[in-house]
Amino acid sequence: RFVPAPENLALLQWRQVLQNERLDNIAAQYLGDPEQFWRLCDANRALRPEELTETIGKQLRITLPEGIPGVPHA
Repeated sequence: RFVPAPENLALLQWRQVLQNERLDNIAAQYLGDPEQFWRLCDANRALRPEELTETIGKQLRITLPEGIPGVPHA
C-alpha cells in the first residue's frame, strides 16, 4: 500500500502519550475503532506501531483520513 504523506492529512488535534498507553486504545478513543491504529502510524510517520507509545509525553498527530478536508484552525 502507498502511505500518504502526513502533511497532506488534515490535523484534528495533537494528543500527548501517557504512561502505559496502548495505541489501539488511543485509536478507539479518537478514531472509533482500535483496528485503525495504522492511521495513527501514517499520521506520525511510524514504521513500528509500538514506537508511538514508547516515549511518555510524545505528541501524536490525530488526523482525518487522506482525501477528507479539515476545517483550518478548527
